[in-house]
Amino acid sequence: MWMALCLSPLTAVHALGVGDYIKFDKFVTVEGRQFTSSDLKGKYLVVQVWATWCPYCHRQNANLKELVRRTQGGNLLVMTLSVDKKQKTVQNYIKNNEINFPVAMMTPELDRAIGKRRGIPELYVIDPSGRVLQKDVGQMVDLDIFELARFNRR
Repeated sequence: MWMALCLSPLTAVHALGVGDYIKFDKFVTVEGRQFTSSDLKGKYLVVQVWATWCPYCHRQNANLKELVRRTQGGNLLVMTLSVDKKQKTVQNYIKNNEINFPVAMMTPELDRAIGKRRGIPELYVIDPSGRVLQKDVGQMVDLDIFELARFNRR
């Protein structure tokens, strides 16, 4: 006896990748600071998707803090998106860990734009035109994080 197995075509799942474009029209931090497209004009963005409960994210955030210190005054901007459910949890994390870069909550619009994630932390380097130059999934070693300073132009 033969059995037929019918498979419906799989719907492609979008995931932002190297060479893709993304535009941030508005980025509002958990502290209420607003970045608009004009604030981001001419900037290279390091955008990390992360969570407060993720130990790999915590270690990577420490390296991102150092990257921010090393690149002050240039055109590299570190911005992160938390996938946590409660904004207050993120605000407490920022305070307790002395985070020195803008942190926003993941929104449905950003989630759709970034697409399916393979894990966290997930980090993107985006050039001033909005093109993704680099994508890394999982904790990066400190030297790889500090190498992102090459995108900083003073």
